[in-house]
Amino acid sequence: MTARDHELKKDLAATLETRKELGPEYEEELVESFLEKVDRKLDAEIDRRVRRQSAEMQMALARGARPHLDGHGPGGFGERFGFAAVSLVLAIPLSAIAVVNAELPGLLVSWAGIVGVNALNVAGLFPWQQRCRKRDGASDRE
Repeated sequence: MTARDHELKKDLAATLETRKELGPEYEEELVESFLEKVDRKLDAEIDRRVRRQSAEMQMALARGARPHLDGHGPGGFGERFGFAAVSLVLAIPLSAIAVVNAELPGLLVSWAGIVGVNALNVAGLFPWQQRCRKRDGASDRE
């Protein structure tokens, strides 16, 4: 348990104890007050993480690293994950259309296409991915 978890646990215990003393008529105000504390702590934690990540990216850029090689730019984990997520979301209506029009064979063909597109993306075989690789390779030689 981290210090923040312990602090929140203490705040919750104090809120519950106050509710026992004041009665249920103050419950809404007590809950809102506790949730405001949680909200402030979450905001502070998010701000801290964003500042840390920003500082890490600035340090990486200062050292000459290219942003897309650290997993956050084109071809990085975020882009691959986003591509996979979008393709799975689009798979739902595609599957429904395939089943309505061609039943099981249509479903199999549509899923083969979905899997194929994701495999090509992971392998980096789309033309725009190859252009990015060529450009990055050329800048490495300069």
